[in-house]
Amino acid sequence: MKNICAMSGSLRTGSSNHTILRYLSELMPAGINYVIYDGLANIPAFDPGLDNDDPPPPVSDLRDKIAKSDAIVICTPEYAFGVPGALKNALDWTVSSGSLSGKPLALITASTSGQYAHEGMIKTLGALDAQFNDETTLLIPFIRTKIDAEGNINDEIAGKLRDILKALLSSL
Repeated sequence: MKNICAMSGSLRTGSSNHTILRYLSELMPAGINYVIYDGLANIPAFDPGLDNDDPPPPVSDLRDKIAKSDAIVICTPEYAFGVPGALKNALDWTVSSGSLSGKPLALITASTSGQYAHEGMIKTLGALDAQFNDETTLLIPFIRTKIDAEGNINDEIAGKLRDILKALLSSL
């Protein structure tokens, strides 16, 4: 059994990013345990003084989930031309643990524009040594025009999401 941990950069449960992560869960083949991490809001602000072998429990939980995963999926919006603070904060807590180092990862940025958050995430994830490439990254601008009121993703984006998942699964 392979484990994939998915994480949304949005704290809003009904966000487009959560819709995408739920859509990906429907595509998972047998033998893949796909879990959407829901503890992002509980992670305290990064404090280097607490970044040790006994960090705050929500940080330990995040690091443990990442460490036990064979791959990671991150789907994030863009806030104020950058990476959402809660997501960046969580990633900061993974630096010293090295939990993302060498980990296959898919990055999806789905927002009104998204280009700045996407570029920022690529830089941050590169610094964390996560393993991703052009086949496992996707920028979806104007996301609200690509998901209807019932949460159905249009065929073009659905196809791109299937391609990203296929590329990520091939790395396992």
